Amino acid sequence: MYILAVTSCPVGIAHTYMAAANLQKAAKKRNVEIKIETQGAQGLENKITEEDVKRADGAIIASDIKIKFPERFDDIPVLECKVQEAVKDGLGILDELLEAIS
Repeated sequence: MYILAVTSCPVGIAHTYMAAANLQKAAKKRNVEIKIETQGAQGLENKITEEDVKRADGAIIASDIKIKFPERFDDIPVLECKVQEAVKDGLGILDELLEAIS
């Protein structure tokens, strides 16, 4: 299973990276490969490529603002949530997506 994620918050500092860290921990716990792009104060980091999207089984968009390039995910299942939800319950968010795509 290969999952993509984008995390972003209005300020682009703490919550963007906290959400990414929690989703990373959740993926490790579920033995799922994940690539997380952060769209924060530093711009796009760990950018999701076209190859990543072709390979992906699904994606999580944890954001309180409009992310850059959302159309990349048009052809795969996407779960959208607030960035704070991923900070508080990354495992629950990941489980919800896994259940939807399995």
